[in-house]
Amino acid sequence: MSRVTAELLTIGDEILYGQIVDTNSQWMSVALSEAGIQVIRKTTVGDVESEILKALAEAESRVDIVLITGGLGPTSDDLTKPCLVKHFNCELKINDEALAEVTAFFKSRGRELTEINRQQAALPTCCEKITNKIGTAPGMWFERNETVMVSMPGVPHEMKLMMKDLIVPKLKLRFITPTIHHQVIRTVGIGESFLADKISSWENSLPPHIKLAYLPSLGDVKLRLTAIGESREELIREVDSLVDRLIPLAGEYIFGYGEDPLEMVIGNLLREQKLTLSIAESCTGGYVSHLITSIPGSSEYFLGSLIPYAYEIKMRQLGVKPETLEQYGAVSEPTIIEMANLVRAKFSTDIGVATSGIAGPGGATPEKPVGTVWIAYSDKHHTVTKKLQLSTDRSINIRLATTAVLNLIRLSLPKEVLTHS
Repeated sequence: MSRVTAELLTIGDEILYGQIVDTNSQWMSVALSEAGIQVIRKTTVGDVESEILKALAEAESRVDIVLITGGLGPTSDDLTKPCLVKHFNCELKINDEALAEVTAFFKSRGRELTEINRQQAALPTCCEKITNKIGTAPGMWFERNETVMVSMPGVPHEMKLMMKDLIVPKLKLRFITPTIHHQVIRTVGIGESFLADKISSWENSLPPHIKLAYLPSLGDVKLRLTAIGESREELIREVDSLVDRLIPLAGEYIFGYGEDPLEMVIGNLLREQKLTLSIAESCTGGYVSHLITSIPGSSEYFLGSLIPYAYEIKMRQLGVKPETLEQYGAVSEPTIIEMANLVRAKFSTDIGVATSGIAGPGGATPEKPVGTVWIAYSDKHHTVTKKLQLSTDRSINIRLATTAVLNLIRLSLPKEVLTHS
């Protein structure tokens, strides 16, 4: 079965200027993938007629489906309809059905239909009107040379309803689409290049219809397997088998599957094992606690935290010994061990974790440069520490140290078998 390809074309100077973020393309890509349609290109053009016409012609020449958003308003800078009229060499006329819908829309809101709003009902004569149930700008469906081109409003909630109710079902009737199955494998504690080297033999053995993508972000790397075929059940079985073969190579770095973040996975482990957690954060300034408590139901396992930033707070509120700080400093293994053990005792939790470091840009010494961070995990059985040497950027150091702490908790807890779900 051949693939069905699509290009997303967004129109508007406001996107190019960075005044709004194009969230439409991301949402549409997901919706199309679920329908078995592959987005192979995303293009954004400004409110310039020549650029829009060029983008329309190029898109029509290389994909099966072109989905356009934006530029359908009633003002002079909205050029999508005039450009579509030129591209398809037809006329722009008032569509009686569209006019009735626009008139009813304004009447339902107690507003008069002005001449400028009446022009919302003007459509290219060569298109099929697509009803906009919650707005005034109708969508437009064009077909030429085996290519479908659809224009929709740029207003996200109008576009989404149009896509879900009308356009995607119509595209699935128009095209015979394959099944696309994605599986995301989430890893932490290893860089992209090191991970690629570790799993190279596995990657090289992937069948042609299953592709691997590396999706690195700050602190972790996602592996996305994309399988294309006819049977979803068969694709799922194939991908699950491949994941089973991956685990012996990279299992120590795999913390989950799908979209669940590390803090959710840890929360589930703590809940399942009925363990409680407390945190003493210095250099991370509460960011670890923020992520932990961002998960609904975290009160079941998270009891509280301290942010003992200053020396005196580490001593007076947490109980770190003055001689420890004097001899080793706040950013040291002895200090971080005390912090983790003391916060666990103070909150009477099963687990205590702690962070202390030099986030930057100041506070460094030749022995302890910016990015030096100590983290610790403590429970009744053992205490585990780790020294990190991170970057010179403060915000990056906070985020990387937080990820490292969460991963330290994961590695120090009793091992659980992760499923592919």
